[in-house]
This record gives sequence, C-alpha cells and structure tokens, in this order.
Amino acid sequence: MIFSVLAFIAVCASICIKDRKKSLCVQSFNCFFEAIYDFLIKAYTGAVLSIINLIRTFIFIQKDRINKTLYLIILFLFEIIIIINCILTWNGLISLLPTIGSMIRSYSLWQSNMKLVRISGITTGLLYGIYYIYYQGWFMVLGFTILFITSIYSLIKNDILNKTVIIINNKKCI
Repeated sequence: MIFSVLAFIAVCASICIKDRKKSLCVQSFNCFFEAIYDFLIKAYTGAVLSIINLIRTFIFIQKDRINKTLYLIILFLFEIIIIINCILTWNGLISLLPTIGSMIRSYSLWQSNMKLVRISGITTGLLYGIYYIYYQGWFMVLGFTILFITSIYSLIKNDILNKTVIIINNKKCI
C-alpha cells in the first residue's frame, strides 16, 4: 500500500511541475515505487513497464547531452521494448492498457513540451486506472484517478487559461 501512495503522489507532483527536468526527476520516483507495487500485486506487464519507464526517464533527463538523431533512435527503441514487453507478459487485452499508456507517455516525455506531459497524464490516468481496476489495486486506481483529475486541472490552468500573447511584426501570436 505504501508504494502505491508514494507512486501516485510522485506522478501527480510531476504533472504540476513546470520545469521539464524537475518533472522527470519526480516522475522517476513514480516509476520506481510503481514497479515495486506492481510486483507485489503480480501485475507483471505493469511492473516491467515501470522499470522500462524508470530507465527511459533517466535517459530523457539527459536530452540536452544526447545527439538529436540518437535521441530519436532512443525513443523508437523504448517504444519497441514496450511492445515486446506487452507480447512477453501478455495476459489478455488488459495488457494493452498499460502498453498504450506507456507508449503515449514515452512520446510525451521525449518532447520538451510540458503541455504534452500534462495531456499524457490524462491518458495515463485513464488507461492505467482501468488496468488497476482489473488487478484490484485500489490505491493505484485512486492514484490514477487523482492523476487524471490533476492533469486536467493543470492543463487548464497552465495551458488553456494561461496563454501568453506575443506580438511579432504587429501580429498577435498565442
């Protein structure tokens, strides 16, 4: 139970942080705690994905130090690993939920745009929430429900209501 609480606190906090690197650092704690929890409840697709996501997050933190072409290859590599994990840990259609959630999240974290990270919090909250309902991981269901709501709130607050207007050549750009 403690690992699920720590995981959802970390993932919700990561969505609310505006700085990408700080957000990814907090996200790495989520991956670690979620992996432990998933192993405890025998949700192996989720557990392996959490470990993959932990490694991915550490690499994505180093974006500025990695060649752009290599960085693109790393994204594709992680997406392929996520698909392979789904095949190897297949437990029926339920295995697609964390797989799709992780693929969307990987792409979003790979980008530098925090708006995409907040949007991926919505999809992750929904897909992983349903996954944990299946495994009766009720604290994680609560956590991903809170992530879903927090992501919507953060998206509205930071990206919809807080648009910056820039004037270029006498034209307004949002």
